[in-house]
Amino acid sequence: MKITIVADIFGYENNGTVKTIRRLIDGLVEKGHEVKVVSPYKDDSSENPKYYAVKRRTFGVFDNYITKLNGASFGVPDKETIRKAVEGADVVHIVLPFKMGKAALKICKELKIPFTTAFHCQPENVSSHIFMENSKLVNKLLYLRFRRFYKHTGYIHCPSQFIADMLEKNNYKAKKFVISNGVVPTYHKEEVEKPDELKDKFVILFIGRYSKEKRHDLLIKAVKNSKYESKIQLIFAGNGPHEKDIKNCAKGLTNAPLMGMIPQEKLAKIVNFCDLYVHPSDVEIEAIACLEAITCGVVPVINNSYKSATKAFALDERSLFKQSDYKDLTKKIEYWIEHPEEKAKMSEKYLEYAKQFDISLCVDKMVDMFKEAIADSKKSEQMASVK
Repeated sequence: MKITIVADIFGYENNGTVKTIRRLIDGLVEKGHEVKVVSPYKDDSSENPKYYAVKRRTFGVFDNYITKLNGASFGVPDKETIRKAVEGADVVHIVLPFKMGKAALKICKELKIPFTTAFHCQPENVSSHIFMENSKLVNKLLYLRFRRFYKHTGYIHCPSQFIADMLEKNNYKAKKFVISNGVVPTYHKEEVEKPDELKDKFVILFIGRYSKEKRHDLLIKAVKNSKYESKIQLIFAGNGPHEKDIKNCAKGLTNAPLMGMIPQEKLAKIVNFCDLYVHPSDVEIEAIACLEAITCGVVPVINNSYKSATKAFALDERSLFKQSDYKDLTKKIEYWIEHPEEKAKMSEKYLEYAKQFDISLCVDKMVDMFKEAIADSKKSEQMASVK
């Protein structure tokens, strides 16, 4: 199958959306599909003709801040480049509802090429940057704004049932395909010894961008509130615009958080020696990082936020803390510190549960969505010719 992927945001793998796009591309290629990619990114490893790079969008005085927020660059909707990339494709997959995506949608309609879309940008991801993530009105307006794009498609990839339900609630009419973004084989259970400097510590990991809605502050407050504070070592894998705020919040901890971007291979090793994974984020469409942790058998504790899909990964109440309640998070952390036998039992259950999120299975489901879009397009053409 010839598949073109249009991604407004792409580049270095330092945010969830970029990782998702990269893994989909790699998974499709591994299964023998011919993939073209339109984005503000050029494959630096070779002159790969399957990458169609557009120029990076700039935002004047806000350019540096916006780039930091997203961890990647937006692309200019170069119609000539997009057209070259989509011509001859069996199907086009449009990842985001921004300018490049809109241009690609129009070209697909003009050339009568089947296309599908994905919903990776939650309104709260946008509103949090203007400190209005809790405004129902603002988020409702953003859902309405995004709907202007999605009303033109018949197929939306939803990384979780949670976001599919939110789209249904906000009157998105297209067929919704609930398919996890998937976990790559790099993340699997293996015996990894803690470094010497951490052997006497209870290590808690959180993987996520340093942005406001990820709520690193909740986890820091929970640790400060714990009777085991001096024993706990936090690891915050990621980067982002709020790094300084997180470090300021962490002042006073006996053990300062270990922070920074970590290459995937090394991160998988780190995940395997951690004692607990905590996901305090208020807003998540899926949170593949949490799935990566449980795929390694690490027991999670997750924010039971009504704006987050991640809570669905909790196998019982011991893996959930009350929405944005750091004191309840303290209780859950202390429970797992005090009950290592129970933690070992739950580790086995999470390992079994995580098998359904294998990237290969998820890519197969994406291909099924593409095939349905192609088949429906052919039926529509046949019906039109009969008329």
